[in-house]
Parts: sequence; structure tokens; C-alpha cells
Amino acid sequence: MSASWAMRKPLCAGLVPWLLLITLLFAALPSLAAPRIGVMTMQPGEVFWERFGHDAIVVDDPARSAPISYNFGFFDLEEEGFVGRFVRGEMEYALVALPLSQDLEMYRQEGRGVSVQWLDLTPEQAESLAQQLEHNARPENARYRYDYFRDNCATRVRDALDRALGGALGQQLASRSQGNTYRSEATRLSRPAPWMWLGFEFGLGPNADRPLSRWEEAFIPMRLADSLREARTTGGTPLVIGEEVLLPHRLAAEPQARAQPTVAWTLAGIVLGIALWFIGRRRPRIIAGVALGFWLLCGVLGTLMLFLWLDTSHWAAWRNHNLLLVNPLAWLLLPGAWAMSRGRSPSQTWRWILIVVTSLAVLALPLSWVGIDAQFNTMWLGLLLPVHLAFAVLWVRKQPSGIIN
Repeated sequence: MSASWAMRKPLCAGLVPWLLLITLLFAALPSLAAPRIGVMTMQPGEVFWERFGHDAIVVDDPARSAPISYNFGFFDLEEEGFVGRFVRGEMEYALVALPLSQDLEMYRQEGRGVSVQWLDLTPEQAESLAQQLEHNARPENARYRYDYFRDNCATRVRDALDRALGGALGQQLASRSQGNTYRSEATRLSRPAPWMWLGFEFGLGPNADRPLSRWEEAFIPMRLADSLREARTTGGTPLVIGEEVLLPHRLAAEPQARAQPTVAWTLAGIVLGIALWFIGRRRPRIIAGVALGFWLLCGVLGTLMLFLWLDTSHWAAWRNHNLLLVNPLAWLLLPGAWAMSRGRSPSQTWRWILIVVTSLAVLALPLSWVGIDAQFNTMWLGLLLPVHLAFAVLWVRKQPSGIIN
């Protein structure tokens, strides 16, 4: 027994350093492992800037004590000059890195659902993306010029993933389309807030009516999540290897697409035009007061839309055909409307201005039919054109019926 033990003792003693080395290597493995990357999607909220949803990139690095959320959606309402930049379309947002638990707490308090899609990236791709995000989140790199449609929180996530995949995501999404447009997506998601819905429907120009590729429609976080479910890695395997619900959604569900109420608004416009003409022949001063309010509204809206086109970076509002329906020239019609509401007849010059304003409104109709710089504004044509025509039929004549000089 003693001899046998003497022979084994040196052998066991020689294994100890190797066992210690193996133990240290296994202890160090977590720090050498690549981070896990996920795309976190937040459902729409109730405040107007939350209507489009939100997203962020989650980096779960074994070397860190907790996952980090890289969130591209931070802005400061109290920042000096923020309102002016908002009006001109020159806002700046920032990328902020914060603990995932802290980021989730905001959405938990708001009742917004949050899910995460874990991605099948190679260790090199995951590490490259994590380093890129960490670099971009530094204060000197974090700010960027925000664009609602082309450069927002979702497109920043999309672009970061595409760079990590060597352009493979863009190649898969750019050639496919579901027929959605900037207008259809904006009006769909803003519909719970009627004023916001009306603003998009009326204020967006033809730039918002071009069919989008799957790549472009990824400005909506939920659309990006849908596309990621269908995307493939550079090796041909599914990009998303797992999805996890982090927070339940306690608010109303995301609105679904609906067609524009063109027929209903056109019928309303025709009925309104006939009623204005009929009452105007018998109570011209009352309808003159209605025209005063209508042309005042046209002047205000037309001036605002002209400002958006000529003096802001809101490219989606440029060249808006609705300018023909709410022409800023309507300001020149206010004196004549006021005179008629007081029982006096307007001048012949005023009648020529009325002809010009009405003719420009009529011009919007063939533009819609022919599809020149196509804009989907038929509901506004149907509602507003009969009103313009009713006023023209009543007052283009030399002596408006029923006006007392």
C-alpha cells in the first residue's frame, strides 16, 4: 500500500497546475463570449409622439452585469430652440445607452407592450455591432438630425443591423413592397388622435404617396419587426432565432389599415355645396358670413402649407396639391365677403379674384385624374371643390342676387 501511494503522489501533484489552468479558462469564458443582440419593439402609446411605436437594440454582453438598451429616441422639449427646429423640421434626437431594466420601466408605467427579437449573428458581427453602438452613444457622437420618415429611431436600428450584416438586410428588403406609403402608415397610426389624422391627410403632399419598399416602410418599428421575422442571415438561416415578450400591452391595439372615406366626404361636399347655393339665393348675407369664415380658413391653411413647402425641411409636405383648394389668394376675398355680409356689393376686381381662386381649385381635379405628381387627395377634392363652385355660381355675376348696395 505505501509503495503504491508513493508512486501515485507525484502523478497527482503534476495534474494540479493543469486543473487550475483549466478552471481559470472556464471562468474566463463568459468574458470572451460574444454579446447577444436583440431588437426591442415598443407598441404605440397615447401621447402623439408615441403613436408610431418605438424600438431599440439590446446588447446582452456576458462581460457586463446587465443588458444595455441602445435607444435612438431621446429628445429634450426644454432644449433652447427646440420649438423653432421642430417647426422647420430640423430637430435633433440622440442615442442613449441605459440599463435595459431602466428603459423598460418607462414603458411599464405607460402600459405599452414590449417584445424583443434575438438575432442569429456571428460572434464577429455581434461584437462589431456592440462596439459601434458603444462608440455612437458617446456624447460627442450621440446626436443626429431627425426625420420622421427617413431617419428616425427605427431606421437607425435598421441601418445598424444592415451594417453588421454587411448589407444583407437591405438587399432582402429593398426589392420587396407591400404597397404601403408614408401617408397610409402615418394616417393609420395617428387615427386614434383625429387632429393628428387630419393633419397628415391634409398636410402631406405627393412625396408621401409613393409605394414604399419593405426597407423604406421600416421607419415604423412594428413593420421592421415583421421584416426581421422573414429575414435571413448571410448563411441563409432565419435571422430571428427567438422572440420574447418583456411587457404586456395594456393600451388599445395598433390600428389596422382603412381606406380613405372618399365617397362619404364627396357626398358631404355635394350636399354642402347645394345647401350653400340654395340658402345663398334667399339669405345671401348669411352665406356671405359663411364664405368669410371659409376663405379665412383657406388663407390660414394655404399660408401654412406654402411656408412648409418653401421655408422648412418637411419634404413630405412639399408641392401639396391641396394648396389649390386652400389657396392663399383667399385672403383677397375677405373684404368682398365682409362687404356682402353687411349688405353691400363687392367690386368687379373682387369677382375676378373669385374666378381665379375657383379656377385653381378646379385645376386640382384633372391633376388628380391625370396623375401628374400623383397625390391621393380625392377626399379633399370631394369635400372642398363643391363649396368653391357654390360660391362662384352665387357671386361671379356682375350684381350678386339679393345684395343691397
